[in-house]
Amino acid sequence: MRKVAVVGIGHTRFGNLSDYNLVDVMAMASLDAMEDAGITEERTLIDQLFVANMGGGIINHQTGIASALVSRIAMEPTPAELIENGPASGASAVKLGYMAVKSGMADLVMVTGGELMRAVTGWKGTDFVATLLHPDVEYRYGLTLPAFGGMFTRLYMERYGLTERDLALVAVKDHANGAKNPFAHVQNECTMEGIYDGPNAEVVNNYVAEPLRLYSMCPVSDGAASLLLCATDSPLYERFKKRAGIVISGIGSATDTHCVHNRKDPLDLEAVRISAERAYQNACLTASDISFAELHDAFVILEIAISEEIGLFRKGEAKNAIAEGATKVTGSMPINTSGGLKAKGHPVGATGVSQVYELVKQLRQEAEEGRQVADPVHGIAVNFGGFGNNVVTTICSKEFA
Repeated sequence: MRKVAVVGIGHTRFGNLSDYNLVDVMAMASLDAMEDAGITEERTLIDQLFVANMGGGIINHQTGIASALVSRIAMEPTPAELIENGPASGASAVKLGYMAVKSGMADLVMVTGGELMRAVTGWKGTDFVATLLHPDVEYRYGLTLPAFGGMFTRLYMERYGLTERDLALVAVKDHANGAKNPFAHVQNECTMEGIYDGPNAEVVNNYVAEPLRLYSMCPVSDGAASLLLCATDSPLYERFKKRAGIVISGIGSATDTHCVHNRKDPLDLEAVRISAERAYQNACLTASDISFAELHDAFVILEIAISEEIGLFRKGEAKNAIAEGATKVTGSMPINTSGGLKAKGHPVGATGVSQVYELVKQLRQEAEEGRQVADPVHGIAVNFGGFGNNVVTTICSKEFA
């Protein structure tokens, strides 16, 4: 079977990009990826474009985004399709790009994910994401994704002894990483005194969905990210020698019950576990081979729970590893070196693509000072759709590892 390499990566700043329209933002990331790959004047070399977006039709009043992006960057007649899978749209688009190259249907594929979420208020943005939920038995009763995050956190606290201090430690670590990431939405560090045990912590870090506080949540963000995928056995691959060497070694996905209350145990994120198992099997790797991880921490509890579900730590033990510094950039298992969704931001259609961007950047050893993992070989990303009802796991590796 063919190997699939990532030969170009592009990224916009995450944050408030309201001076641009949605397709403009996606075009910026796409052109950045082509420039990185060295094919800015040869766009028709790209056999296929996959575009990830969740909210264009709802919050930006725009559909037909894939074909609009083709025209915006003058790539006609390249085929283009839109991929929507909630907050996992980005990784799903990466998966389809990988499948197209792996199968031989294409040699060179572009995957671009983007979202312009700050076109609406924070409340409307929360409501937009809540359209993921079951319309009759969840949404109509006022449930939102932060509400599920709060309930999940409370259950986890009761079973494993997690504390609010443990949650704050994750936020401090992620903000330290985000402060060094030029693309991050939030580039300010925070301290334990500022958000947990200082005299003004309760005011600064108030409850949003108890026990989750403001600093337990990701911001509402605009932004885009883009990748170029190429078959290593294609003659085209020789053109990308400067950017060769990083492959998607494994990818897997899985679903769980759409309604959380139908699960045997709400704390068991079955789709996360199964998607990771499939990715490990696809890559012929195990959790012990992983050098670092990008995990979907829309709420900081998810960084903890996902890290355990994919085998980086035993159930209930991630909090101890965090307290010991294991998940810092300099630790034994760095997690969310980008700042994660918590600090980097979460433009939902872009997130899964952005996670793979970070894996590639780290494996190339091109991360900014203070963010670079020492000698990474394999990186894993988990893109979490809904409240764990549709999950995609991607592993990137150095080609000759």
